[in-house]
Amino acid sequence: MQIGRRDLLAGAALAVGLPGAVRAQEQPRRGGTVTVHMGSEQRILNGSLRASTGVYVVAAKMQEPLVELDGEGRPVPMLAVAWQSAPDGLTHTFRLRQGVRWHDGKPFTSADVQYTAMEMWKKHLNYGTALQLYLEAVETPDPHTAVFRYSRPMPQDLLLRAMVDLGYVSPKHVFEGTNVLENPANTAPIGTGPFRFVQYERGQFIIADRNPDYWNTGYPYLDRIVWRFITDKAAATAAMEAGQVQLSPYSSLPLADMDRLRKDPRFIVSTRGNEGNAVTNTVEFNCRRDFFKDVRVRRAICHALDVDFFCENFLYGFGKRGTGPIPSSSPDFYTPGMPQYEFDRRKAERLLDEAGFRRGAGGVRFRVRLLPAPWGEDIALWATFIQQSLQPIGIPVEIVRRDAAGFLTAVYRDHDFDLATGWHQYRNDPAVSTTVWYRSGSPPGSPWTNQFGWQSDEVDRLIDDAASELDPARRKAKYAEFTRKVLEEVPVWMAIERQFISVTSARLRNHHNTPRWPSSHWSDLWIAS
Repeated sequence: MQIGRRDLLAGAALAVGLPGAVRAQEQPRRGGTVTVHMGSEQRILNGSLRASTGVYVVAAKMQEPLVELDGEGRPVPMLAVAWQSAPDGLTHTFRLRQGVRWHDGKPFTSADVQYTAMEMWKKHLNYGTALQLYLEAVETPDPHTAVFRYSRPMPQDLLLRAMVDLGYVSPKHVFEGTNVLENPANTAPIGTGPFRFVQYERGQFIIADRNPDYWNTGYPYLDRIVWRFITDKAAATAAMEAGQVQLSPYSSLPLADMDRLRKDPRFIVSTRGNEGNAVTNTVEFNCRRDFFKDVRVRRAICHALDVDFFCENFLYGFGKRGTGPIPSSSPDFYTPGMPQYEFDRRKAERLLDEAGFRRGAGGVRFRVRLLPAPWGEDIALWATFIQQSLQPIGIPVEIVRRDAAGFLTAVYRDHDFDLATGWHQYRNDPAVSTTVWYRSGSPPGSPWTNQFGWQSDEVDRLIDDAASELDPARRKAKYAEFTRKVLEEVPVWMAIERQFISVTSARLRNHHNTPRWPSSHWSDLWIAS
């Protein structure tokens, strides 16, 4: 069976020039509106409760974390201006920025950090619940000091890496005494950031305007940001070409259109500025199903998928076979030489036979329902490829498509799926957003966590030990052991490794100048005349 598309890019990385660089003769220009393409909607726009690029690309302009990344990927102050850690890793003290006010005029204090950490990050934030599992208390000796106390060591490097994505702070006075998951501020953010929420029309747009009282005097440059929801990808490309949209982040346009636009001088098509969000395409197994309880069946599915062929023919050469939960772009933690699932259809058939799932009437072993996330074209293509690849080994696949909210609910709350596929994003450290896909204990409904009906005491122990190991060499060794174990058990397969692509108007300046720029604050973004 031949499944393919003509390879048009022959391995090109879609990187062009130095996007975001300001020309020497140019001075920042104040004012103007930037319109951003959004391919789907989230139910929550609060980074304290939902870790997601779909949230950050909007909310991070209004909310702020304790720590941000500079252009070199190093943690730098945001709402925290300094930090100090005890040698045993059990205590971490953050000095907070003074003179900061919430958008409703109330002062930002350590009480906000304490409340957010204990009531949001620890209890509800996907990734945060695992990261802060051993957070016992946040003390507030004064309004501008927050002291985090852990029952197990927390490496400072891990905590700072995590705070970039998992350190967004919410106002205590808005959320305390309410159902935090249903609070209206979750869709009308009240933050400390450079832009203030104005309006949200479901299915149409979100608007935020310049915060005139922003603590970082002189910023932001823009007057307004508008996020337009355009679910039709062809229509989104047309809006870019018509000048109605100036930015489409996170690989949201059709691959063929991005290939074409990269040759148009009006646009910059690049992976630059996305280095901090390495992404992998997943195969997620619902291990509650009788057929997926058997590891031999999960391994058979992996062997039935020709990942190299898919990357070459469907991704225009952009992407490569994943080798495990930790991508090769993370030298501090990546270990080569781990068990792999090479394409081998005969081996897949043999494993299925051994597991007792022999072909029956019409050559069918069993049938599955596959739910693809609605984030990008690559996911839809990957779902179709999975469907066509499993048919020859006797597994008919029904693809069930849902919108963003429906997908998250079905997979991560109701567990109403057999197979699912979407994106896993690696955020600088395995303990931030990767091990949570494998560790048990995340609350039902937490997106992008282990909701697969699979649990391993050994893996839980490895994850906890690695997250609290202060010695970098020993920590890397523990993650190598973790990687080997989860590749053997494969409750989730990180099948394809790649980076997101942004399409940006060439008139924009200071864009994609940090490793997670689409998810950052944009206070220095401006429009050239």
